[in-house]
Amino acid sequence: MAPSGSRSIKRGCQRVLYWIPVLFIALIVAWSYYAYVLQLCIESIEDTGEKVVYLLVYHVVFIMFVWAYWQTIFTKPMNPLKEFHLSHSDKELLEREDRGESQQEILRRIAKDLPIYTRTNSGAIRFCDRCQLLKPDRCHHCSVCDKCILKMDHHCPWVNNCVGFANYKFFMLFLLYSLLYCLFITATDLQYFIKFWTNGLPDTQAKFHILFLFFSASMFSVSLASLFIYHCWLVCKNRSTLEAVRSPVFRHGTDKNGFSLGFSKNFRQVFGDEVKYWIIPVFSSLGDGCSFPTCLVNLDPEQPSSPTGSNPANKSAAEGRQFPSKPLRESQSRLLTSTPSWSENETATDKDRKGASNPGMTLENEA
Repeated sequence: MAPSGSRSIKRGCQRVLYWIPVLFIALIVAWSYYAYVLQLCIESIEDTGEKVVYLLVYHVVFIMFVWAYWQTIFTKPMNPLKEFHLSHSDKELLEREDRGESQQEILRRIAKDLPIYTRTNSGAIRFCDRCQLLKPDRCHHCSVCDKCILKMDHHCPWVNNCVGFANYKFFMLFLLYSLLYCLFITATDLQYFIKFWTNGLPDTQAKFHILFLFFSASMFSVSLASLFIYHCWLVCKNRSTLEAVRSPVFRHGTDKNGFSLGFSKNFRQVFGDEVKYWIIPVFSSLGDGCSFPTCLVNLDPEQPSSPTGSNPANKSAAEGRQFPSKPLRESQSRLLTSTPSWSENETATDKDRKGASNPGMTLENEA
């Protein structure tokens, strides 16, 4: 009992410590609200029209920022569905096998009816020993949460949560509105910051709040801008932070653009089809997080193309690749409505022939 009790105490202390970065951000935001609303707008700005406009715009941005931050923190990361977990009989069968190849045969048998296309670097089925499940595509085990997270991007200490399929849109909006929040404060505080150095402000407590408000907002703007631009690039490429570091491995090999469907579809996969929900922190992402459309032959647009517009090496590689046989879920197949789908009864010869003639198309089946 003692070891178990000590582990529980340790986990409890860790959970408390994990909230310290969130508490730090909350205190900074609370102070910035006091400094901007009370000390700058109410105490220092004399023009009533300017004061009203600043307060109205500030509170709109502030509410959206807090809303997105709240959603990012308290939206529970989604875990793989039950169908990816091993049954009791499969667990016993897997435990009885000592050889890795025999275990892989069991995992391959279980995975044949699941929409799983990615593999480990060695080509094996991705399996989580701790969660006892077959990992869906883009799913990774978080050591902090001690769970497998769907489309895991990273574990963020500033929100004390995993950023993944369930809250990636909220995280993007949190970065956007926090950047707008800091930029707005920096822009509107600038003239009063200059007056501080030219002795244009009365010698009151507000002077120091205005000074530190400008410094903190401008510094946070730089870091938030770089982070927001990086994640915008990831959305455009349809990659997670983990996939940007280590490209996903498919049955035909490593492909850093394996999930990229083009800018428009990549964006819609995160923010959804409804334009009115794009800037609001409500869930509108497409799919269920367990299956994703793939582009099996996807040339990197960042690489220079050949003068003739064709690449014999890529063409031969496309001819040798196999198209997936498992269907996509209906929630994700909507992304492919503008591209042809392939039926189950098509022969492999027809698929190879069509794939060679259309190497840039996304080829998946509807559920």
